[in-house]
Amino acid sequence: MFGSGRAALTLRDSYRRDLREVKQITAVEYVRFHAIFHDEMGVYDEDAQGNPIYNFSYVDQVYDGLLENGVRPFVELSFMPKKLAASPVLHSFWYKPTVAPPRDYVKWDDLVTHFARHLVDRYGIDEVSQWYFEVWNEPNIDFWAGDPKQATYFELYDHTARAIKAVNSRLRVGGPASAQAAWADVFIRHCAENQVPVDFVSSHVYGNDKSEDVFGTHETIPRNRMVCRAVGKVHEQVKASPLPALPLLWSEFNASYMNEPDVTDSSYMGPWLADTIRQCDGLVSEMSYWTFSDVFEEQGVVKQPFYGGFGLMAAGGIPKPSYNAFRLLHQLGDERLDVASDSMLVTRRKNGTLVIAAWNMVSPGAEGPPRDVTFVFRQKASSQVDIYHVDPHHGDSQRAYQAMGSPPYPTQAQIRQLRSAAQLPPSEVHDLKNGSVTIQIPANGLLLLELRNER
Repeated sequence: MFGSGRAALTLRDSYRRDLREVKQITAVEYVRFHAIFHDEMGVYDEDAQGNPIYNFSYVDQVYDGLLENGVRPFVELSFMPKKLAASPVLHSFWYKPTVAPPRDYVKWDDLVTHFARHLVDRYGIDEVSQWYFEVWNEPNIDFWAGDPKQATYFELYDHTARAIKAVNSRLRVGGPASAQAAWADVFIRHCAENQVPVDFVSSHVYGNDKSEDVFGTHETIPRNRMVCRAVGKVHEQVKASPLPALPLLWSEFNASYMNEPDVTDSSYMGPWLADTIRQCDGLVSEMSYWTFSDVFEEQGVVKQPFYGGFGLMAAGGIPKPSYNAFRLLHQLGDERLDVASDSMLVTRRKNGTLVIAAWNMVSPGAEGPPRDVTFVFRQKASSQVDIYHVDPHHGDSQRAYQAMGSPPYPTQAQIRQLRSAAQLPPSEVHDLKNGSVTIQIPANGLLLLELRNER
């Protein structure tokens, strides 16, 4: 699963082209985004007497586009239509979503009911029952203006979940979509004690979130440890809850919630992603990287490529090192094998092929030495290995962008040059000597090693 901006952006050709490229290298199955009820989508209006008027024409174009590109919606039910809002409270995002509770829960329930019923009528219950419906986004921070936050969000959730289930019990609904790994335990307890429908728990965290906000401590937690520690915290809360079998869906994560080019645009993301997968494996049902594309406008219209955006694809459809990291990591096998290393993933494919990811992580912006890693295979199943690299010298379009002077508006020729720089070279073939091979990994390098099958 991947995240992506807001609903209206999905109508753009650039968004859909980026989605197709990411789908090819990751087989992504779900996409999540904000603001399906934003006024720019035209979903909700009222006549002179205050009666609701619904219009799902843009909604249909949004979801048709996802399905035509082979992904399903992870439906975040947000934000509040202005004519339904209890107060004119706007979030600071450039597109100014309304984050107030509804002024009339009868009308909110009716909106949710008509929306869900329309989706079932258009796509069929067998299809829509495979989607997810998540109530709101990060209500524990400034995306929700209810007061008190938790009690008023629970009221919103209760109404929404019951309205969704009243349309069809097969529809999947959950929350609380909280920032900083918050509220999951009290949310589950609330649903259990009040018999409110819930099919999954969701939460968010970023690598540079503060321990005070996530754990209530004053410890210093490294960027490459924060996400999975937070996931582990909520995983344990679910297990200890009255509903211990609930799936945990991590519907936003990244190494940074800020625009940090040295982080999200750089080769650092290869080791960071691999290490996050290593630590989080087994703790969560799904994780949604925020985001797959820099077709994205929370801080306003993108002013240049490589500004520290969240996406795998920079503006202009330029793959970043994170894109190439996902490309390599998607080639890992189906079965994970034990290894005594915190910088390696060892896997086996169904046909028996060993595929290994190894990395050399260095803090963003810092210098670091290369590492020589020796792989020793106890059983001689092959005489050669294929090695693929993502590092500052392989598939790093950001470095190419900097080398051309970081133009804010690259020409078409420069974009072609940057896309070419993002291409990974063919594999390097290395011979095994006495069942071993030594490979050098540069600072913030990620490599994928595939053991060649002997014929």
